[in-house]
Amino acid sequence: MGISKKTVRDIDFSGKRVLMRVDFNVPLKDGVIQDDTRIVASLPTIKYVLEKGAKSLVLMSHLGDPKKDTRKAREKAEKAGKPFDEKSYIEGKHKMAPVAAHLSKLLGKEVKLAPGCIDEETGKMVKTLENGEVLLLENTRFNKEEKSKDAAEREKMAKVLATYGDVYVNDAFGTAHRAHASTETTAHYLPAVAGFLMEKELEFLEEKIVRNPQKPFASVIGGAKVSSKIAVLESLLSKVDSIIIGGGMAYTFLKSKGISVGNSLIEEDMLETAGNILSKAKSAGVEVYLPVDHIVTREFSADAESKETPEAIEAGWMGMDIGPKTIENFKKALSGAKTVFWNGPMGVFEFPRFAAGTQAIAQTLAELSDAVTVIGGGDSVSAVKKAGVADRMSHISTGGGASLELVEGKVLPGIKALNDK
Repeated sequence: MGISKKTVRDIDFSGKRVLMRVDFNVPLKDGVIQDDTRIVASLPTIKYVLEKGAKSLVLMSHLGDPKKDTRKAREKAEKAGKPFDEKSYIEGKHKMAPVAAHLSKLLGKEVKLAPGCIDEETGKMVKTLENGEVLLLENTRFNKEEKSKDAAEREKMAKVLATYGDVYVNDAFGTAHRAHASTETTAHYLPAVAGFLMEKELEFLEEKIVRNPQKPFASVIGGAKVSSKIAVLESLLSKVDSIIIGGGMAYTFLKSKGISVGNSLIEEDMLETAGNILSKAKSAGVEVYLPVDHIVTREFSADAESKETPEAIEAGWMGMDIGPKTIENFKKALSGAKTVFWNGPMGVFEFPRFAAGTQAIAQTLAELSDAVTVIGGGDSVSAVKKAGVADRMSHISTGGGASLELVEGKVLPGIKALNDK
């Protein structure tokens, strides 16, 4: 069974002007792209549309959050007693010029850059595009209407954007959970279809994880906080055969069982919730695996003195990674799985000394040759890349928040707005 939304395959692009929402929210440092994964991920859809005879292609994306990021950077500079050059900061972090230049190299053809999104000059550029030309709009979030909570404001921007194309293509899964002007509202004014990247995300997350997972289905959930994963944990209880819990959130679960966790990260207000999740899992016949040993330190530091400790952690020590016995338990729990969904690291994996647990999970999933292995965005993506096994996963999601919300069972605005088959 395929996805329920129309895709670029359902459109005859010959002679049509195409407006495409992509996710070019790439890390920039002093105007230099640090990782072009998201740009590369959009190439199949861009090339397909051009090869199928599109008259013109207008691309739009956000790049960071200029207003919020600038405020934080200014506060940081002021706190350090340093001068802050807002113009240079925005030029180096939020302008689309480096993206347009990089995409030009990848496509082997010029990608023009618009001065804005819905201004008069940009409108003129769109109208004068010749056959097969590509134009990238400036950062959509420079317009207050893009994220406005006022639907009328979003519509004002969307109506202008809709004049740029005959067809709307959304290939930005990472922003599909946001009801912004360029990600959702514009889709109501044009025939709206999914690009190849969006199609693949829905095929794996919606079809192979939410609707029709092969059994046994195991989920690995980590990261720092229970509070950010409650909804996904509760949703998974009705689908999975087992849940593996690691990372900082594991200590809240352990404490809810009355086990000492020393100075480890816990959420006191989540103890009852954690206990309820464990009770629901037991009632549903879902096996829950928690750490039985840990790598602990006295301080949160990359080179802090560390040691192995059993399940109970003594006062003054904090958990930084799962221990060797836990690694073996988690490996065994995953060994027969036919479907695995992983979101969140097993420890403070950004510190090499505390990355063993996370790397072990990555390696174990890479060795499950018969299983559907889906990495749900975020830090887990960094983990499989660091472990050198990214190409051995069935699917790596490009959207952390979007993938979690989809697995939680939420309706994502950017997907709902696309035309059904």
